[in-house]
Amino acid sequence: MAFRKKAEAILQYKPDILVVPECEHPDKLKFDDDTLKPTDVLWFGSNQSKGLGIFSYCDSRLKVLRCHKPEFRWVVPVAVKGKQFNFTIYAIWAYNPTDPDGCYVTQVWKAIHQYNRMLGRKNTIMAGDFNSNTIWDKPRRVGNHSAVVARLERKGIRSAYHSHFKQLQGKEEHPTLYMYRHKDKPYHIDYCFVSQDMLDKLQSVEIGEYEYWRKYSDHVPVIATFDIDC
Repeated sequence: MAFRKKAEAILQYKPDILVVPECEHPDKLKFDDDTLKPTDVLWFGSNQSKGLGIFSYCDSRLKVLRCHKPEFRWVVPVAVKGKQFNFTIYAIWAYNPTDPDGCYVTQVWKAIHQYNRMLGRKNTIMAGDFNSNTIWDKPRRVGNHSAVVARLERKGIRSAYHSHFKQLQGKEEHPTLYMYRHKDKPYHIDYCFVSQDMLDKLQSVEIGEYEYWRKYSDHVPVIATFDIDC
C-alpha cells in the first residue's frame, strides 16, 4: 500500500524491473521531485488504492501479452523488451476473493495451466506475492503450494531463492512476511521463480531485513540479480 511513500526505500537498490502487489493506481503515484521516476508502468486492478503494479526503471518497455486472461485477476504475463535482452515476467499478486475455488495459490495454479505452453519458453520469470507456502498445504485440495512448485519444476522453472540458498519449500530460513509487522509471526510467501536459463544467470538473491522494512510494510522485498544487460 502507498507505494508513493515507499519508493525511495526500494529505489536505493537500483532495480530494473519492480513488481509491487497492493499498489495504488499510477494516477495516485505523486512522487517527490527528487525521486527517480519509472520509464514505463503497467497497473491492474479495480480498487484505485490496491492493485498490481509493474515498473521499469531501465530502457526496457512493458507490454501485456495478448494471451492474458483477465479472469485470473493478478497473474499477468508481461513482455519486457530491452535494447539487448527480452524476457517474459508473470507479475503475481495471488488474491481473488470472488473465486469459490480459493482466493490465494489457487489463482497461480489455474494460471499456470492456462499459460502452460508459454511456460516452456526461455527467459521466463514469475515474481510477486503468492500468498502461499507448503506449510499450509491441504492434501485434498487440488493446486496447493507444493503442487504449484512441482508443476513449475516440470516446466524447468524453479525458485531463485530456494536454489540460491539451498532451501527446502516450507523450511525457509528467511521470511518475506511478518504478519501484522510482528517479528514472532514470520512466513515466506513471496517468490521469484525462473526458467533454467535465467537461473544460470542468477548472481544473487537478497531478502529484506525485518528491522529496516517493518516501518514500510509487513512484507520485505525479494531482490534477484541476474547477469544480463537490459
